[in-house]
Amino acid sequence: MDFTEQQVNRYARHILLKEVGGEGQQKLFDSKVLIIGAGGLGSPLLLYLAAAGVGTIGIVDDDVVDLSNLQRQVIHTTDDIGRFKIESAAATVRAINPDVNIFTHKARFDLSNAMGLINKYDLVADGSDNFSTRFLVNDACYFGQKTLVSGAILRFDGQVATFKPHVHTDDEGGHGPCYRCIFREPPPEGQVPSCAQAGVLGALCGLIGSMQASEILKELMGIGESLSGSLMIYDGLGSTFRKIKVKNDPGCPICGDQPKIKDLSIHAA
Repeated sequence: MDFTEQQVNRYARHILLKEVGGEGQQKLFDSKVLIIGAGGLGSPLLLYLAAAGVGTIGIVDDDVVDLSNLQRQVIHTTDDIGRFKIESAAATVRAINPDVNIFTHKARFDLSNAMGLINKYDLVADGSDNFSTRFLVNDACYFGQKTLVSGAILRFDGQVATFKPHVHTDDEGGHGPCYRCIFREPPPEGQVPSCAQAGVLGALCGLIGSMQASEILKELMGIGESLSGSLMIYDGLGSTFRKIKVKNDPGCPICGDQPKIKDLSIHAA
């Protein structure tokens, strides 16, 4: 580990932590994280992962900045309205930390690019805002054997979970749950409103996105207790957290004992 004097100063508060130190900081430098969505959750994710010194960060998004985004998508500014979000976000990341290699993927995360994208990275962070993408991300990460840190928000509520069913937890081949172990399939269209339909408290995005960032840093450095096997739920109006234990489902259609989903063709239009 050969840090420059400037890097030692930048990451001093990390290096002081005995659980992190120089070795942990080097692990962050060497890591590659893919963030799906540069919106409400992607904004704090990008800001904190970049500030922490994660060496390579990829962003997938095909949307442009809109005035209505600025209430919660804090990586963008008023001057960015009309600009592609990946361009705005990348500029902010470079301004925060020139140590970070930022790669932009101006596309929607879909069947045509899912495996190609996640195979370039060590860990995937899902900040998407629709169920079809969330299920595709889960399935692609399962087949690609990538750890997934997922976040979701709506109105005053949020949740965070880490999924790594590819990692054995015991000698019998047991493993943690995937997203489908908890949510078997997408709800019928129109049953669950989107943030655009139901609204969302802007600051909640910062809270949940920051929690995702914290869990990602722990996974990359191999420190602390993984959130795998738990679902963290936050009630913003009640100011309460609930940590719910979740086991892998033997009947899960993708990671269960008799999987029915063998590839991503289920996501074909």
